[in-house]
Amino acid sequence: MKAYQVSKEYSISSLELVDKSYPKLLPNEVLVKMKANSLNYRDLMVVTGFSSWQPPVGRIPVSDGVGIIVEKGSEVTTLALNDRVAGLFLPKWIDGKLTDEKIGGSLGGAKTDGLLQEYAIFDQNEVIKVPDFLSDEEAATLPCAGLTVWHGVIEKGDIKPGSTVLIQGTGGVSLFSAQFALMAGAEVILLSSSDEKLTLAEKMGINHLINYRQIPEWEKNIMDITSGRGVDHIVEVVGGRNIIRSMNVIALDGTIAVIGLMGGLSAELDTAKIMSRQIRLQGIEVGSKEMFSHMNEALAAHGIHPVIDNVYSFDDAKSAFYHLEKGATGKIVIKY
Repeated sequence: MKAYQVSKEYSISSLELVDKSYPKLLPNEVLVKMKANSLNYRDLMVVTGFSSWQPPVGRIPVSDGVGIIVEKGSEVTTLALNDRVAGLFLPKWIDGKLTDEKIGGSLGGAKTDGLLQEYAIFDQNEVIKVPDFLSDEEAATLPCAGLTVWHGVIEKGDIKPGSTVLIQGTGGVSLFSAQFALMAGAEVILLSSSDEKLTLAEKMGINHLINYRQIPEWEKNIMDITSGRGVDHIVEVVGGRNIIRSMNVIALDGTIAVIGLMGGLSAELDTAKIMSRQIRLQGIEVGSKEMFSHMNEALAAHGIHPVIDNVYSFDDAKSAFYHLEKGATGKIVIKY
């Protein structure tokens, strides 16, 4: 089979397409022929060897992928040949709260190979069937971006009708956030630097749109929209010092779900404001298989289709990474 590997240069251009063999199946494992992958910002950090995301040379990157089971071990009882499945970003987090034991082994990272390969082997418990009504490309967007947002906005955020939610940007996580918040009946405010992208957001049914290039001091607009109260929930995809701006518009007893870090890994925060405004800074680490199942049910019930920016062939995977690097509206997908 063919697979992409991270090289010692740690760059997109130096990703290596190699021929590999795969080990014999254990009795509890399945062999999956990959159909599609989607890219996340974390995959870019792995490929470029950024900070603690730097993997060993030879790592197969990319956490998210969907494929068809083409072979199964003798003890596999929960899955059948031709089942279409996605791998779990955190293979050990099946249900319950996250623990130190469950957080290890995330796909395509420092310790475990990912799914940018023609075939992949999984333990039968470490995959989940994906909704039939979604295409391969759409289903491939679910394991990281989709599930992270479901966890942060729905399961942990408890968004409901009447809630106000601030979305930052129009990347994959942001548009999933908008879709789930709208599904829950929330009033959504979205920030973008592009009128073209705001037009897309308007077609999705988003209530309030702000071009932050034209309105750099967007905090005032948000306070005006919310009659001075602030928003109940913020999906913080930028991180770094941007959290300070989010704190300026969060409502009393509101939640800032920290999901992204494109703006940096640290910031000096006003801890007195966190205390006096009862602000919850809620870190979100993807989600469990149980949450994934809940998300699949909601997607099917509401007919929600993930937003895809562009699809690249497996042979052209480097172009997909370059597209991700410059920014995307929705998800970037690789199709086999």
